[in-house]
Amino acid sequence: MALDQSFVGRSYPPTEPYEVGREKIREFAEALGDTTPAYVDPEAAKALGHPDVIAPPTFVFAITFRAAGEVVQDEQLGLDYSRVVHGDQRFVYRRPVRAGDRLTVTSTIDAIKSLAGNDILDVRGEVHDENGEHVVTAYTKLVARAAEKPGTEGKGEEKSDG
Repeated sequence: MALDQSFVGRSYPPTEPYEVGREKIREFAEALGDTTPAYVDPEAAKALGHPDVIAPPTFVFAITFRAAGEVVQDEQLGLDYSRVVHGDQRFVYRRPVRAGDRLTVTSTIDAIKSLAGNDILDVRGEVHDENGEHVVTAYTKLVARAAEKPGTEGKGEEKSDG
């Protein structure tokens, strides 16, 4: 079932503030194997002009993906999340995410397309700090794979000659 095109342009209310902590940044950088000093050492971050440690660029995904969950769970949209795969992700920064930031995300549906029976949903997450300053925009593409037609399960698999 195709997604409702009238949802293009719909924005969802901002999330509750997420407080970015030094330890969360450190854990994230460690998980990535990224040893950039500004991610773990406040003095190294200050030497670069930041008030505290900064987060790796993909750190904000955890916050924006959670916010996109409100879009995904909107029953009126009609998205079958059990068929969704993550298609693409990109970030456009105004400034780095810093320890101590209290961030909110406002999600907006930018586009809905159908391609070969698959629904493609583009969600934009605008991230602001507690002062209303724009920090980053996250662009997420979700692909809801087409449901298999009854009786086609297993079709198209490699066949044996004997």
